[in-house]
Amino acid sequence: MAVSPSHQLGLPLFPCSKYPFSRTTRSSSLVPRCSSNTPTSISVKPPTKTVPGKPEADVVVVGSGIGGLCCAGLLARYNQDVLVLESHDLPGGAAHSFEIKGYKFDSGPSLFSGFQSRGPQANPLAQVLDALGESIPCAKYDSWMVYIPEGEFLSRIGPTEFYKDLEQYASQNAVREWKKLLDAILPLSAAAMALPPLSIRGDLGVLSTAATRYAPSLLKSFIGMGLQGAFGAPKLLRPFSEIMDSLELKDPFIRNWVDLLAFLLAGVKSNGILSAEMIYMFAEWYKPGCTLEYPLNGSGAVIDALVRGLQKFGGRISLGSHVEKIIVENGKATGVKLKGGQFIRAKKAVVSNASMWDTLNLLPKDQLPMSYVDRVKMTPQCESFMHLHLGFDAEGLREDLGIHHIVVNEWERGVDADQNVVLISVPSVLSPNLAPPGKHVLHAYTPGTEPFELWEGLDRRSAEYKKLKAERSEVMWRAVERALGSGFNRDKCEVKLVGTPLTHQRFLRRNRGTYGPAIQAGQGSFPGHSTPIPQLYCCGDSTFPGIGVPAVAASGAIVANTLVSVSQHSQLLDAIGI
Repeated sequence: MAVSPSHQLGLPLFPCSKYPFSRTTRSSSLVPRCSSNTPTSISVKPPTKTVPGKPEADVVVVGSGIGGLCCAGLLARYNQDVLVLESHDLPGGAAHSFEIKGYKFDSGPSLFSGFQSRGPQANPLAQVLDALGESIPCAKYDSWMVYIPEGEFLSRIGPTEFYKDLEQYASQNAVREWKKLLDAILPLSAAAMALPPLSIRGDLGVLSTAATRYAPSLLKSFIGMGLQGAFGAPKLLRPFSEIMDSLELKDPFIRNWVDLLAFLLAGVKSNGILSAEMIYMFAEWYKPGCTLEYPLNGSGAVIDALVRGLQKFGGRISLGSHVEKIIVENGKATGVKLKGGQFIRAKKAVVSNASMWDTLNLLPKDQLPMSYVDRVKMTPQCESFMHLHLGFDAEGLREDLGIHHIVVNEWERGVDADQNVVLISVPSVLSPNLAPPGKHVLHAYTPGTEPFELWEGLDRRSAEYKKLKAERSEVMWRAVERALGSGFNRDKCEVKLVGTPLTHQRFLRRNRGTYGPAIQAGQGSFPGHSTPIPQLYCCGDSTFPGIGVPAVAASGAIVANTLVSVSQHSQLLDAIGI
């Protein structure tokens, strides 16, 4: 069963250690404009720091990440009484924004596409926002700067632009192999995009909402693929490297470039990513007229829109409400216990938006099958991050500065090697209100490659910790200086914030600061959304479809769909035109 996977290059990132994000409030300027079908009387109500209303709900959602908010928003739209409990002072989990000295920083995803898409093949997050009557105004662009051992160039998305880069920085053989790859995989994209994730549910009702409903379009897509494409369809659920191997693609530049794209997309190289996920991304980025999108007012605008949609339909969200335990009574999840001792009853279900490892720590061990416990503990983890958030004067920088920059120091070490790849986002280039007049905000990070073992057990107040922060952040400083040029001076930055893996573990309660499960295609699959405990469900990057903004949005939607009737689910699909 092929589904639309994540098609986001930017990674879900996290706030940095000692960043006062849990004590700040987001400026009202970060609230996006409502879509035309949103009543103008609707605005984001400040989420409470005590549980609003009665201490019970039909569904209690633990965590306000994108997956949790998508699940909660759709449940509210389904007329369910839903309550989101968030441990921190701002909603959004790994995707919230925070403000320091007038600089508004993204702590989460930085490179998006598909916000404006509609219909069956749309980005799942766009479909959820559509269902909630919300939209996000975006700036469009089509390129990012690339700094690799062969040189540096402006890489543009689209069907033909990359050929020019290959001719200059690789070889004619690389051009031939790239064309051969696109010719082979683009016919498969129809199957990869034929079944909307929002049609999926975790029970036999999926036969009605997905299999039967979309059988004609699936059949049409297979017919349109032709004989070669139809025979290649089973490869969608195999590692993408197998497609490259079958095409005998051996050019080093092509193999390295595809590994880079795969790693940035899902935290694994081409031998570990599902072909469906890569093919979906290729179809989105290498078709005529394609663009990338950045939310005006920052990635926090995504969270504001989801919270607004949740509240519009009567859903509740409580901040500063740390869930200490998921309560299991008579073998079923019946609610949660907060840190202060308060019990919140869930009449229908508890949904955890925490990682699989952190969810496990919330559960009573004597209620769990050892096979489940062992499977969670044995699931491999991606590494963590280093971060650099900067606020600085734009004077002296070139006027054509782009929003995104990718730095690869050595291909030989592999794109998954620590201290080897640095991603840089300067969102104030497209959304100037994120910084004071004449200033820029910048976020640089190593994408899920920082070993937690280097930091484990360190005291964050110790000289040893500060020394290691300085040493391990230097690769990001050098990358920023390379990208911004001689007009940038690190000593003149008005805001300098360095984050480490301990940040993720501490603030976002991510086990070992991990980016998420390192599940290799062909060797394992992301878990479903139900658990061995009845009435307990999970959504987010530890569940199907996996890591990435569209994927976690889809996971939240799947859980919401599962908790309502097939009739309600079908009515929603009709309402949003899919």
